[in-house]
Order: sequence, then structure tokens, then C-alpha cells
Amino acid sequence: MPLKMVPLFLFFLLLSTAQAAATAANEYLKLPLLHKTPRPSPTQTILLDVYRLSHLRRHHHHQSQKGIIKSPVVSGAPSGSGQYFVELRLGSPPQTLLLVADTGSDLLWVSCSACRGNCSSFHAPGSTFLARHSSSFAPYHCYDTMCSLVPQPDPNPCNRTRLHSPCRYQYLYSDGSATNGFFSKDTTTLKTSSGKEAKVEKLSFGCGFRISGPSVSGSSFNGAHGVMGLGRGPISFASQLGRRFGNKFSYCLMDYTLSPPPTSYLIIGDGGGDGDEQSAISKSSKMSFTPLLANPLSPTFYYIGIKSVKVNKAKLRIDPSVWSLDELGNGGTVMDSGTTLTFLPEPAYVKILTAIKRRVRLPSPAESTPGFDLCFNVTGTPRPKLPRLSFELGGGSLFEPPPRNYFIDTEEDIMCLAIQPAGREMGFSVIGNLMQQGFLFEFDRDKSRLGFSRHGCALS
Repeated sequence: MPLKMVPLFLFFLLLSTAQAAATAANEYLKLPLLHKTPRPSPTQTILLDVYRLSHLRRHHHHQSQKGIIKSPVVSGAPSGSGQYFVELRLGSPPQTLLLVADTGSDLLWVSCSACRGNCSSFHAPGSTFLARHSSSFAPYHCYDTMCSLVPQPDPNPCNRTRLHSPCRYQYLYSDGSATNGFFSKDTTTLKTSSGKEAKVEKLSFGCGFRISGPSVSGSSFNGAHGVMGLGRGPISFASQLGRRFGNKFSYCLMDYTLSPPPTSYLIIGDGGGDGDEQSAISKSSKMSFTPLLANPLSPTFYYIGIKSVKVNKAKLRIDPSVWSLDELGNGGTVMDSGTTLTFLPEPAYVKILTAIKRRVRLPSPAESTPGFDLCFNVTGTPRPKLPRLSFELGGGSLFEPPPRNYFIDTEEDIMCLAIQPAGREMGFSVIGNLMQQGFLFEFDRDKSRLGFSRHGCALS
């Protein structure tokens, strides 16, 4: 090759490499979020939410003691009723599993089996991850530094000298449910916004060989095969994928009471500019922002700060300390995709309840709905006029959900306030997924801020 041709060859090589890098930087993951049916009754919803919150509280207490990807989201999380699910293709060749999308936990775990050969007589297709059918599957060694990132059983059988001494994990839930197995790594295959497939090697996850209890099996788990933790910890799905596609994720949770239910989406990465409305809105002036607060004693959760609450633009007299996050890690408000209803501190809840009751000119139902403190009979009132609730958040932003986000139909012609009191023993408030419906939420982990907008959630 003539010497004067080399610089030209290198120029085109560098140009093609730069273009490929730019394409990868603009790609993101867009995963459909799914919501399962049938839905639980309103009273069952409260019971399942209480289970869910007891798990979060236990997790909080335990810690206090010591290109972009776009995927559809489905509703249905561990020990909660309003969960959203997402499909994950794991292994080589890929096996498709349905996981609960959960912002309240870090660990990504799936139901696993050590079955060899033809396993159809033991497991229905797609019901569990067949680890021995994946050529890229490998458990971490118990002395690998990654093993220190997961909760481990006690006693923990770990042999430093053995080549095959796997990292064992044990994840416990408040109702006695548990998932136990090997903390492992494998390849996941994902579709990017460009329509191409992206393979991510060495995705860390819990391979659960023993799963027991109502929180992670049976009807309350709604047919899921595991949990996709989206929390702030280093082993969460959002953290691992963020290192490649951009350290943020967003979702739109559509109203799953509609028939047919519209598709919600989970986007991982820094998208926009490719014609996708959800990802483009995050780069526009239509997005409001509030800081994500850090709680060193509960590093998994996404905390935000509430400054005040208004009902029909009238500010309620609520002591600001009710919302504060103290030096012991108590208090504060958590954004949680796995809880349906919203739970607020009791002093604030009482004020909100009183203010709404005073402003509604509708009769009370003949019989009360178990678990709900404020209900109205809307017989003959197809479009009842309900008070508007608004939250002033840290950074000066205003979150103004429509009434359908905090009133639900508990039975025909009966509407109830879908907000519950959070007792002092709970330790924090929760903004549940019903209150989040119809908004685009963007969790920007690099800038430690939460963006939100009523735009970008068009029906699709």
C-alpha cells in the first residue's frame, strides 16, 4: 500500500468509528411496561400495598442498621397490587422472562432451574430461567468483590480454596417470603431505539433456585418470574445498563383501567431527537424538575422533598417538619412504582382529608368502603367536580395531578380518596403509581433530579 494512502485510510477508519460511537450514544432502550388483569378490589389493593410497604420499611430498617433502551412496562410488583411488568431476554440463546419493574429495590433476580435436557415436563415454557441451557451463564465466586453487594444467608457456606464455590444470596420479605440462590452473570439481549439488538454481557442478577412465600409467588405475584430492581444501588438494572446507555431512566404509566389498556414504556438511557415523544420531551422546556434527595441509610430509594400542599390553590397549614428527612434517615417521601396508592404522614393526611371533604358537595354512600376514610356517592353525576390537589416540591416545581390520580371507583357510583395515612412507625411517605399515571417521569441519576411532565405520555 502506498505510504500516502495510509492517512486517508486512517481518516475513514476514525470517521466510521466516531459515527458508530455517536449512534451508540444516541441509542436507548424502550421496553414496554405491562399491567396484568384482573385487577384486585380496592380493599385488596390496600392490603397488598400494606404488605408492600412493610417490605420497604423492613428494607429501610435493615439498611439503617448497617444507545438508550426502550421497553414496554406491565403492572404487578412483589407484595403490591399495582405492579408493572417488563420482559427480559436473558442467556445464550435468549430466554424470555416477565419481571416486576420495581424502583423500590436494587436486586435483579429471576426464578431459576438447574434442569438439563428436555425440561418441559418440569417447567412450562418461559416460566423459569434454565441456567444450564445458557452457554454464557456463570455464578460469581463467593470471594468475588461483587458478592459483597448482595445480602447473604447466615451461615454462608463459602470455601476460599474451591474453584466452584458460588456466591449465595438470600433476599427476605416482611411477610416471610424469600428468594435464595446464586448471584450470577449472563448476557442479556435488548432491542434499542434504532431497532437493532444490543447484547450486554455479564449482567449481574440473582438466580433464584428456592423461592417461597406469597410476596414472590402465587396470585399476588401475578405470574411474574422475578423482579427487575431499578433502585439507586450499583447492582440494579438501571445502574448496570446506565453505564452503557446513559445514567437515567424514564417511564410513563398509562391508566390501566382503560380498555384496552394503553402501553406504558420504560426507557433506559439518554434518548431524544429520534422522533420518540417520550424521550424528546425530557430535553424540552415542558419538563419540571425537583432534586432527588440522598438518604445514606436507605440508598436504594428515590427520595423527593415536599414543601407544601394546596387544595384548590389554598395552601394547607401543615408543619414543614412533617415532610423532612432527618439525620437518622426517617421521614422524607419516596417515589415507588410498586405501590398503587399514595401514603402521606398522618398530620398531613388529616388536613388534606378535611380540606377535600369541605369542598365536595356530594352525598356519602349508604355503606362505607373498608379501608377508605372518604367516599362519595356520584349517582347521576357523570362528571363530578372534585378538588384539585397540588404539591410544591423542592426546587420550586409544582406537581399537579388530575383528580383521577387520587380518586378511584371502588364500586358502581362510589368514588373514594385513594390516599392513605402513613403512621409514624412506617418512617416515610410514598407517592404510588396511581398518583404518577399520565406523567412522564425521568430519573436522572447523574444530575440527581427527578423530571416530570404531563406531555410525552400520548396513547400509543
